[in-house]
Amino acid sequence: MPNSNAKFRSNHRGGQEAGRRELVSRSLQSAQHCLEDQDFGTAYAHYLLVLNLAPELKTSVKETFQFTLFKWAEELDSLARIQDLFNCYEQALELYPNDEVICNSMGEHLFRMGFRDEAAGYFHKAVKLNPDFADAKENFYRVANWLVERWHFIMLNDTKRNLTYLKAIENAVHSGCKSVLDIGTGTGILSMFAKKAGASFVYACELSKTMYELARDVVAANNMEREIKLLHLKSLDIEIPKHIPERYVVVV
Repeated sequence: MPNSNAKFRSNHRGGQEAGRRELVSRSLQSAQHCLEDQDFGTAYAHYLLVLNLAPELKTSVKETFQFTLFKWAEELDSLARIQDLFNCYEQALELYPNDEVICNSMGEHLFRMGFRDEAAGYFHKAVKLNPDFADAKENFYRVANWLVERWHFIMLNDTKRNLTYLKAIENAVHSGCKSVLDIGTGTGILSMFAKKAGASFVYACELSKTMYELARDVVAANNMEREIKLLHLKSLDIEIPKHIPERYVVVV
């Protein structure tokens, strides 16, 4: 009897596997027919089924899936079915979380709809995934130009102002203020001043996703990513000790 049960289970699993392969094969054929008929919505649904049933096919169908996604997204955009469009991209990114092409395309839709900060986040992720991805880099800098106010560049190039801040931060740190919170850090310049002045703990918060990502890049370029804790938060949402364990901090 035990041998019979084992044989039954083995046959059952074999039957399930054969059924899965058959369903995957038919869905792939159906998806191809739908693409030929330019029925991108149905083709997309078939590819979702295939990729969920047979994740081992992700690499082989990747380019065709991307093409189908982008075509279907264009249709959804033209029909103003915005939520459906975003749902499709979320599904695609669950399947391909590290795909720079899908991230960049998502950012382009968000940018056209006016969600510039969110778009910048996807463009930045695409560049992080592939630093040689020219389209994503161009998109990121384009949206950054929309989001970073002109006065910010003038401020960063104001040597007199920066030296005044540097001296003030040095005086505060040398007088015993060893924990610093930089509110609205921007590029992170004041946080880096604090760390160079000898602060033991430096925290920096920034609400804008674009500026937060920019600050991360600047801090990393100065080899301070382990010394400055960046928080993508509104200052009023900071919780102590959840985000800042120290009881006393000087705010800059």
